[in-house]
Amino acid sequence: MPGQAVASQERRIAFPAYLLIAFRIVLMLLLMAVCVPLHYLWRLLGLDRMWPRVFLSGIGMIAGLDVRRHGKRVPGALLLSNHVSWLDIPALSHAANSAFIAHDGLAQFGILKWLCDMNDTVFIARHKRTDVSRQTDDIRAALGHDGTLTLFPEGTTSDGTGIIPFKSSLLGALEPLPDHVVVQPVVLIYADVPAVSWVGDEPGMRNFKRILARLRPVRVDVHFLPPVAGDDLANRKSITQAAQTAVARALDRR
Repeated sequence: MPGQAVASQERRIAFPAYLLIAFRIVLMLLLMAVCVPLHYLWRLLGLDRMWPRVFLSGIGMIAGLDVRRHGKRVPGALLLSNHVSWLDIPALSHAANSAFIAHDGLAQFGILKWLCDMNDTVFIARHKRTDVSRQTDDIRAALGHDGTLTLFPEGTTSDGTGIIPFKSSLLGALEPLPDHVVVQPVVLIYADVPAVSWVGDEPGMRNFKRILARLRPVRVDVHFLPPVAGDDLANRKSITQAAQTAVARALDRR
């Protein structure tokens, strides 16, 4: 619950746990040292861009992520998911082989933009109407090659006990929806939400260290829900509302 999440954030990290944090960071750096050269080699040879997904899945494994998949995933779909933690990224990369749609604020951080570009991330700028056409082309190109893209319509992370209302504006670049695009809601349910959720004014690095300091695995159940269909596909608002309702119901049933 929110109170538990705050308490978890304020709990001090014991000194021995820093050894585990350091060990996991070293493993992540070694994984990067292997995957990055292989990514560029694969790209040079014109092969499938598999290594960024391998890297993200590996990051999740090193962090202790235990991903359980439920339901039928539609390959090449646009996934609309709730957002709880930075662990959502490696979880969905592993469970859905997904690239992501992200806010362009991330592009201002050099190493993050570099890593995101390798994973075919599409950056969107909600307040730059002059970029809408380019964003539309980028998203449609990504989906047009049977690539799976994930968007977090909440626009930020929640405490995992519910959802923040989905923002239909984030789907503006996909209106009208191309005929071939399937929109599939996804819900992420963590077994220990307070231990992983990133809410309030907790610094990102604090949250990162807090998760890496855990000895116990971080279990997340990834539920692929039925695709949005029928009249719900009429426009971005109806798509957003249908996805929000489906995700909220799945969270209520947990």
